[in-house]
Amino acid sequence: MGCLLGSAAALAQNTDAAKPKPIVATVGGEPIYDEDLAPTVQGQLLPLRNQEYEIKKRALDSLIEQRLLEKAAKKNGITTEKLLGQEVDSKVQDPSDAEVEAYYLAQKDRLNRPLDEVKVQLHQTLKQAKLQQARQDYVKHLRAKSSVSVLLAPPKIQVGYDPKRLRGNPKAPVMIVEFSDYQCPYCRQVEPVIQDLLTKYGDKVSFSYRDLPLRQIHPQAQIAAEASRCAEEQRKFWEYHDTLFTASKLDHDALLGYARALKLDDKQFDSCLTSETYKAEIEQDLREGMQAGVNGTPGFFINGVALSGSQPKESFAQIIDQELARK
Repeated sequence: MGCLLGSAAALAQNTDAAKPKPIVATVGGEPIYDEDLAPTVQGQLLPLRNQEYEIKKRALDSLIEQRLLEKAAKKNGITTEKLLGQEVDSKVQDPSDAEVEAYYLAQKDRLNRPLDEVKVQLHQTLKQAKLQQARQDYVKHLRAKSSVSVLLAPPKIQVGYDPKRLRGNPKAPVMIVEFSDYQCPYCRQVEPVIQDLLTKYGDKVSFSYRDLPLRQIHPQAQIAAEASRCAEEQRKFWEYHDTLFTASKLDHDALLGYARALKLDDKQFDSCLTSETYKAEIEQDLREGMQAGVNGTPGFFINGVALSGSQPKESFAQIIDQELARK
């Protein structure tokens, strides 16, 4: 069975490889392929693709739950509703008077009616909420002890990385690419989360930093980005990067002071910073980030899966774990 499945998969891959690339236009006989549009439109299409994914995911979760309930009901020789009645509904206790009163007090301003007038209604609402939660917990229990494999994947955007600004194993199965701004408070806030993730996952995750200075609201972000590149010239990028995210000042003199503290050649550093050596490369980072759909910092791509803002560790871990499972 496994050999047949492998053969079928190989045949499908060969068939896909044999398919001609879709042509969307020709100019003087030279084709423009659909994939040629990706660099300029993928960021604009990402919200639509995410919306499509979320709709499909909700539908898939609902179908998985239905199948799990049907399987459990069939095993017991009863209908799904009878199964839920026996295993869930019958075990849910009625709300106590204290629970109803507490719920009333929390909703008192909205209800604007005495407790006696709404007590029965509130009792029913709480009972229904308990039943719904208990059913959800039961389905989670069924799912946890069943072999459910979800192959539906979120939309991805492939973004490049700079090997000179890479932390961790370059061959790690999961790579996080961040577009960031040294003057952004949210970028600073998420730094410890990134450090914790790299510690937790070890060689399984690598991290790449890219510049997206929001100059209109962060006037010192550009020079800070240039300073970090100048530090990279002397192989101290990450030390300088970490310093910038704990620094209180990002003006020219402060940036030079941080370089001295790291024992960099201050003349070389100052010459690099003053001459704006890396202005074009920073512009390229910014342009590619915007094309990928980043419209604020920090913006992350975890194996191409977009994640925006200063998110908790759990949000990153959920995507990382899914990617590792697929690998």
